[in-house]
Amino acid sequence: MAARAWIVSALVALMLWPGAAPGQSPAVTDAYNRFAGLYSEGRFEEAARFAERALRLGAQELGPDHATTAALAASVALVYKALGRYDEAETLYRQALPVLERTLGADHADVAVALNNLGALYRAQGRYGEAEPLLQRALAIWKRALGPDHPAVAKSLNNLAELYRFRGRLDEAELLHEEALAIREKALGPVHAEVAESLNNLAELYATRGRDAEAEALYQRALAIVEQTLGPDHPHTATTLNNLAALYRSQDRYDDALALYRRSLEIRRRALGPDHADVAQSLNNLANLFRDRGFLAAAEPLYERALEILEARLGPGHADVAQTLENYAALLRRAGRNAEAAELEARAAAVRAKRQ
Repeated sequence: MAARAWIVSALVALMLWPGAAPGQSPAVTDAYNRFAGLYSEGRFEEAARFAERALRLGAQELGPDHATTAALAASVALVYKALGRYDEAETLYRQALPVLERTLGADHADVAVALNNLGALYRAQGRYGEAEPLLQRALAIWKRALGPDHPAVAKSLNNLAELYRFRGRLDEAELLHEEALAIREKALGPVHAEVAESLNNLAELYATRGRDAEAEALYQRALAIVEQTLGPDHPHTATTLNNLAALYRSQDRYDDALALYRRSLEIRRRALGPDHADVAQSLNNLANLFRDRGFLAAAEPLYERALEILEARLGPGHADVAQTLENYAALLRRAGRNAEAAELEARAAAVRAKRQ
C-alpha cells in the first residue's frame, strides 16, 4: 500500500466559516469554535460531536438554504472524512455546495473551499477523474480571489499535485509541490504545519523517483516541524512516521522501520480509533515488514484485520483493498499456500479491472 499523503483531511484543513449571521445564536459560534479547536488537535471524534451540534443549531435558526448552514454542513463533512466516514461526508458536501454557489456566487473563495475538500475526498476514494476538475476549479477561483501567493492557493496546488502523483504524472506533481512549498515558506515561515505537509508530500514524490537521500532529509524536517507544531501524538505526526518508515523499509533498514511503524500505529489507534482506514494502512505496512523478515505467522493476522477494516470503511472495490489483497497473497505464496494466494490475486485483479 502506498504511503498516505496529507490531503484533506489535510494537515491544517481548510474550513468554511462565513462568520455569525443575523439571527444566529452565540451557541452556534461556540460549538463551531470547539469543533475547530478539537479538529486542529486531531481529536476527530470529539470534534464531530461539536460540528454536528453547530449544524443542528444553525439549521434550526437559519434554515437549510443559508450560507452559514451550508458552511456548517461542510464542516461536519470535513471531520467525517477524517474519520473515514466517506459516504456521509460526500452527501453533506453535495448538499452544501449548491447552496454556497447560489448564496455566495460560483466564484466565491468559500465555494473553492468546498470544491477543494470534495475533490480531496474523491481523491482519497480513488475517484481521480471526478476529483481533478473540482481541484482545478478550486485553484482557479483562489488565484482570482486571493492572488497567486496566498496559502489557500498553496493548499490547492498541494492537493492537485498529490492527485497527479497518484496518477503517475510525476513531473507535473513535482512542479506543483515545489511551488506550494515556496508559497508556504514565504507566507507562513519555515516552521509551520502546512510547510510540514508540503515537505512530507514532496518527500513521498522524491522517494517514488528513487531520490532517497533527498526524501529522508525532507521527512526528517517535516517530522520535526509537525511534532513541534501539532505534538508527538497527532495523527499527522503518525503520517510522517509511517512514510519515513516506508522509506527505511525500502532501504532494508528493518529495525528503524519497525520502530516507526509501531509508533505510527499506536498514535493512529489512540487518535482515530481501531477501525479507521489509516489504522488499516499501518497494519498492512507492519505486515509487509514482518513478511519481508520471514515472520509470516505474525504478518497474517495483520493482513486479515487490515482487509476487514478497509472493506468496511472504503468498500470492496477500493484500490487499497486490491493492494492489501496482493500483499497478503504474496505472503501465502511464500508460505506455499498457492491455491489461497491465487484466490486473493483473482479478487485483486477484479478490483483493478473495474477501476480501469
